[in-house]
Amino acid sequence: MMQYFSAILLAFIMAGCHVPMPKQPGQPISMPAQWSSESGGTNAISSDWWSQFGDARLSRLVHEALAHNINLQATATRLDQAVLYADAEQNRIPALDVSLNTSKQQSNFIGMPFGDGGVMKSRYTSHGLNLSTSWEVDVWGRIKAGEKRTITDVQAAHADLWAARQSLAAQVVKAWIGLVEANEQIDLAGTNVLILQNTVNQAALRHSLGVNGALDVQLAEVNLATLRALSEQWHAAHAQQCRRLEALLGRYPSGTLQGGRTLPELMPPVPAGVPSELLGRRPDIAASMARVQGTRYRVEEAQGELLPKLNLTASTGSTSDALQGLLNNNHLVWSLGSNITQPILKGRKLRNNILLQHSLAAEAVLRHRQLVLGAFAEVESSLANEELLRKRENELSDAAVKASRALELAEHRYRRGLTPFVTVLETQRRYTDTRSQRVSVRRLRLENRANLHLALGGDFLKPTPVVWRDKP
Repeated sequence: MMQYFSAILLAFIMAGCHVPMPKQPGQPISMPAQWSSESGGTNAISSDWWSQFGDARLSRLVHEALAHNINLQATATRLDQAVLYADAEQNRIPALDVSLNTSKQQSNFIGMPFGDGGVMKSRYTSHGLNLSTSWEVDVWGRIKAGEKRTITDVQAAHADLWAARQSLAAQVVKAWIGLVEANEQIDLAGTNVLILQNTVNQAALRHSLGVNGALDVQLAEVNLATLRALSEQWHAAHAQQCRRLEALLGRYPSGTLQGGRTLPELMPPVPAGVPSELLGRRPDIAASMARVQGTRYRVEEAQGELLPKLNLTASTGSTSDALQGLLNNNHLVWSLGSNITQPILKGRKLRNNILLQHSLAAEAVLRHRQLVLGAFAEVESSLANEELLRKRENELSDAAVKASRALELAEHRYRRGLTPFVTVLETQRRYTDTRSQRVSVRRLRLENRANLHLALGGDFLKPTPVVWRDKP
């Protein structure tokens, strides 16, 4: 009868542990064999890709930021936290507790037929020494799944740190490029101001001689004032980029950092590889993959919570009215035991938790796929911009040469009385605008190259290292 009842109880428990599994989300991403906008680059890039810009000071600033940036230090701290937590889970040993207690008790005996009807008192001192241990047997693999989950947390935190390092390097590079562009634009505006100031002086002189009208002088002064306002705008941009860069370096944003005066030339195109290689190069994708795996281990943990738990216990100790008696074998007692526990009233809550963990795992998979698609889009856009911006800069360089020739011709014809003064002013405006736009496009090309390195995973000649350390 007892065996029959046990079989029914076991069947009831296992039936209660069954949870219908949700459907898997969507379809995996199909990847092309090659990028749509292949750059064709063949030059090798080292892990310090920013060195290709040929600016030793930029390299020093990147290393300074990697050493002193506060956000990066906080990210490294999160990795240390994950390692410490995982180390505690990995080194799981039986719980062992020791206790030493002492108590003193007094009892009163009132109305007893001895002691002349008075109150008798009894005092008793007791000392106890106890040692107990317990161990949960991982019958269903729930504890092991938790240990594996902590390892994925470490892997994700490690990849997050590498992603933060690469992102920080790209931010420093782009801030430095913006600072150098501001310097170059300020120098260019200063040169153009001298040209327009000379034009204003000539217009004023010709007006005093009765050759030109007052309108020519006013138009020339308008162009000069506009250019001076633009120069002030670039001074403000310089201060903003300077403070941004100083904050990235962990310095006080005083706005005193000095940058270069000329934007560097671009190196040859970088090797983009094939789309499938991107999955092993980008640390943010590696972190996402680790978190996806972690959600699967959480599902296993949740399923294990619904199953019976087996615990082994042991204890030993002694009690005596004297401390020296605690070590007397005659006072020693011990016990060994085991227990199996199965949640009954919490079954619905635990089953819902399993479904919740499945839902979180499905969400993690979908977010990972979206991250991969976004990574592909970043690479494709950066590769396409490489060629588009190169053509744009070439066109602006050609336009700058032609604008210079047009300005010389306009001034020559104006001096001979063949061209009105407004043509000279318009030619000067186009000349200054073209030179400024060429500098801005050069900055865009350099920023796009930094974005391309970041999109490809920074040091893309080897996979992002994601490791587990046994000890913090």
